[in-house]
Amino acid sequence: MPDEEPLDAYSRVVSTVAAALTPSVAAVRARRRGGEGGGSAVVFTADGFLLTNAHVVGSAAGGTAAFADGTQTPFTVVGADPLSDLAVLRASGPTPAPATLGDSDALVVGQLVVAVGNPLGLAGSVTAGVVSALGRSLPARDGHAVRLIEDVIQTDAALNPGNSGGALADARGRVVGVNTAVAGVGVGLAVPVNATTRGIIATLMREGRVRRAYLGLVTSPAPLTAGVRERTGQRRGLRVVEVVPGSPAARAGLRAGDLVLTAGRAPVGDAQSLQRLMFADAIGRPLPITVLRNGALVDVIAEPTELGPVPRG
Repeated sequence: MPDEEPLDAYSRVVSTVAAALTPSVAAVRARRRGGEGGGSAVVFTADGFLLTNAHVVGSAAGGTAAFADGTQTPFTVVGADPLSDLAVLRASGPTPAPATLGDSDALVVGQLVVAVGNPLGLAGSVTAGVVSALGRSLPARDGHAVRLIEDVIQTDAALNPGNSGGALADARGRVVGVNTAVAGVGVGLAVPVNATTRGIIATLMREGRVRRAYLGLVTSPAPLTAGVRERTGQRRGLRVVEVVPGSPAARAGLRAGDLVLTAGRAPVGDAQSLQRLMFADAIGRPLPITVLRNGALVDVIAEPTELGPVPRG
């Protein structure tokens, strides 16, 4: 019947993606101090590298990956980056054919996506839905450092505990996100797979960690008054909510209540514009920052330090 064709087409897409992707998605058990953690991971290279969430492995050094065909293999944690919630694993034994990484920047709201993972211990589970929203931000914490994961994908594809680290794929079976959180009924979030995260993944594979610069600021976007907009040409800045004692920001003289206008001589209007500066090339280098304090423009020089790595074992 003609009215059945859309459902048939939808079913064909989902079942085709599921058949192609499910063999590449593993249920992982990570050996942590004091117990085990679990979730999902997806094979993304032919030589046995897997991609998952940093929170799935935590401080673990290794664990076991189990695939849909019943095979199991030990893995080691090559590297994890809590501030992007991504981790790379390396399997010790044979792995299925890798999934293909896509580009989340090409997604549009309403587009079909398929989630594959191991929710609640149910291996090889497949759910489908749409991209509900793009450009969300998800706070991530590593010790005293807080960062926003940018361009997070929101989907209504059902996600449950155990889906974390699994694949979110487009209609062609390309992995466009790594499922990371359940924000509520019908609201799932995935870390995007795009140029930024590909760079993080490559760095984890090469160096085992992502070197990040650290300032010690907690900020919140704030609108500028009409007078300040006229003086600066900016509409927004970053209100300093907290300065971590003893941090580079504190040593530079930044204070709670300051309104950050520029960093590195570039305007900042959201948390992302500041944190994009906080990678390895900023470590130990003078960073000029201009703030508005009590109606006056104040220039300071901060020197970001390196954010320490998370110990494993």
